[in-house]
Amino acid sequence: MEFVTLNNGVKMPAEGFGVFQVPDPGQCEQAVLDAIDEGYRLIDTAAAYMNETAVGNALIKAIAGGVAREELFITTKLWVQDASYKGAKTAIETSLANLQLEYLDLYLIHQPMGDYYGAYRAMEEAYKAGKIKAIGVCNFYPHVLADFCETVGIIPAVNQVELHPFFQQADAVALMKEYKIVPEAWAPFAEGKYEIFTRPELVSIGEKYGKTPAQVALRWNVQRGVVVIPKSVHKERMKQNMNIWDFALTQEDMEAIAKLDMGHSEIVDHSDPAFVKFLHGMKIHDE
Repeated sequence: MEFVTLNNGVKMPAEGFGVFQVPDPGQCEQAVLDAIDEGYRLIDTAAAYMNETAVGNALIKAIAGGVAREELFITTKLWVQDASYKGAKTAIETSLANLQLEYLDLYLIHQPMGDYYGAYRAMEEAYKAGKIKAIGVCNFYPHVLADFCETVGIIPAVNQVELHPFFQQADAVALMKEYKIVPEAWAPFAEGKYEIFTRPELVSIGEKYGKTPAQVALRWNVQRGVVVIPKSVHKERMKQNMNIWDFALTQEDMEAIAKLDMGHSEIVDHSDPAFVKFLHGMKIHDE
């Protein structure tokens, strides 16, 4: 496993395990335990995934089984419903309780919606108090990220956005690096779209190294300096996804993959007012 160093000096694994769309408590707990057994140390969840408690139960078992808490890098996220100063203060404590942790390694604003500036002030306070080791954001597109960085007191350490061979966001990644923000990819497999697992261009590159198209897609991102968090509930797939550190793509390979970029997302459109209303309407707890 390789690591990236965040802008506050904290080291973060360059590959982690995501639990989006794993709501079943038993399945989620087992998946996290399997991932840790396969060597994953970065676990990425969110309040809106409704599985923080299951993740926390797995972490307690892993730590009891001999995995040091200091080895683990646990990420969770603030939901839109709690995007305010007061809401974030409560949400942070709720996530800590759900995860059964004394501190979070990374806490992210899930969407740039609501009073996310007020929420970030609460996050800055929690960071200074040692409850959170690093703070950051998700889905902050370039114009939003630039305004945010020029306004807040602590530059985000991470921006988690959609990044895969078919939506590469090169300009966005460049801006993040300008602000010394680590890009992190959600949906590194494009949620299975574009026949990514059988795509001829990725198959051809993979054959040179004895790797699958999925492994090529992950390796491509990490060579761009992007942290990846692939998800799978199958242990063999977890093992394959972790097996990307013994080869490197050539410049020719990288250029071939660059040609796959469609320049837009076909998973979600954050600029669609209907989608914004939908996210605001998604409640994860009673008011």
